[in-house]
Amino acid sequence: MQIQLLAVGTKMPTWVKEGFEQYQKRFPNDCKFVLTEIAAHKRTKKADVNRIMQEEGKALIQAIPKGNKVITLEVNGKAWDTPKLAQQLAAWQMDGRDVTLLVGGPEGLSNDCLALAEQRWSLSKLTLPHPMVRLIVAESLYRAWSLNNNHPYHRE
Repeated sequence: MQIQLLAVGTKMPTWVKEGFEQYQKRFPNDCKFVLTEIAAHKRTKKADVNRIMQEEGKALIQAIPKGNKVITLEVNGKAWDTPKLAQQLAAWQMDGRDVTLLVGGPEGLSNDCLALAEQRWSLSKLTLPHPMVRLIVAESLYRAWSLNNNHPYHRE
């Protein structure tokens, strides 16, 4: 199985890239974790944010491989603790499809993206900075994988 984190934004600080890569490389070959970045449109004071959100949404949708299970990350999604995320990860693996996790831009995901969601996941009721979302998702999924595979990381 492959889990794709599909996120708006390409200019992440070095510490985010390095932190993400640290978790990404820990995943085994049978559960690959990849990042696909979509360029964020420029936002100005007079920008039409609805149009920008729709354009970013189109780019996200085009980057979803055919047949993937789509899960949106959004404030109004379901909150999962680590054991529940581990159960979700096991269910995704049993499903037999690759998974795409969608992270929108500053305004969130377009309605078209939301309509594709088979599941909606909330990391927090707080609005999190998008760079932090990448790290939290990577660590949380790795922890869930380690729990499912009796790996010592979860017990550290």
